Amino acid sequence: MLQIQQNVSLKNFNTFGVDVNARYFVEINHPDDLAELFMDPQWHEIGRLVIGGGSNMLFIKDFDGLVIHMNIRGIEHRISHDEVFVEAGAGEVWNDLVNYCVQRGFAGLENLSLIPGSVGASPIQNIGAYGVELKDVFSSCKAFEIATGNFHTFTKADCGFGYRESVFKNELKGQYIIVSVKFDLSLIPHLNLRYGAIEQELGNRGITDPTIKDVSQVVSHIRVAKLPDPSTIGNAGSFFKNPVITATEFEPIKQKFPDVVNYPAGDGLVKLAAGWLIEQCGWKGKVVGNTGTWKNQALVLVNHGGAAGQEVYNFSSQIIDSVYTKFGVTLQREVNIIG
Repeated sequence: MLQIQQNVSLKNFNTFGVDVNARYFVEINHPDDLAELFMDPQWHEIGRLVIGGGSNMLFIKDFDGLVIHMNIRGIEHRISHDEVFVEAGAGEVWNDLVNYCVQRGFAGLENLSLIPGSVGASPIQNIGAYGVELKDVFSSCKAFEIATGNFHTFTKADCGFGYRESVFKNELKGQYIIVSVKFDLSLIPHLNLRYGAIEQELGNRGITDPTIKDVSQVVSHIRVAKLPDPSTIGNAGSFFKNPVITATEFEPIKQKFPDVVNYPAGDGLVKLAAGWLIEQCGWKGKVVGNTGTWKNQALVLVNHGGAAGQEVYNFSSQIIDSVYTKFGVTLQREVNIIG
């Protein structure tokens, strides 16, 4: 029997550590729990929020609705020749899945090591890091349709993946709840070492023929050096998306700022490093009230203790205005704003 709790603090369910309350709260431990939950018509009519690790959201006020905490666990794999299919429950911690695969020699997720959050959230955001995105290793996901009570399988083509985008953030927003995700991995590694400082760190360690374990360890090392631990200081990782602009738009920026950090984004597009842009505007390590940017990575906004979500949001708006004034580029928030 499902337990619906009332007036539950969400402070321990969001990595920013913002202290807000949910009017109603329920934990889902099995896909069938969703069917049971939505047999009650009142949960169709009220505002809903599905959370996993709470790592990609900022609450700016109490949530006057039902918070559904996904806690479906379990990881299984099937090997077919050199191909490995790994399926994980939506409530699995993302990095636990990465470690599960790396330890068994299943290649594909190593660049995505130490990304905070849960497996179920990964397709919604099309998470990515160090030159790899979820869509590169995604096979399918199983999701519960709230309106009908049926389960559907979504293929990669169905998901409409883009840069930090998917159909679940757009056309189908709020209509489905992901219960499990299947990944298409390989026993033969095709390592992606070009993005970020991976190659340099491998060289520092004297590693010339790296394994997926080496790559995972190096990526984890780089992330720990740059990013704060949410258990120590509240944050949601990268707060802003790296902006993608046209080559035409990039040209005057390059002329004015020759050192601008950039990466090719295909089809006449250029991706800029949001952290670099923010740092050039003098925000790195800045503290304003109870919030600020992280001392080692300007892309990360932090809660120094007691910050309200609105305070963090207002601070992010100042950064957006500052970057636009200096570079003519509009940053977009990667973190979901709830409220």
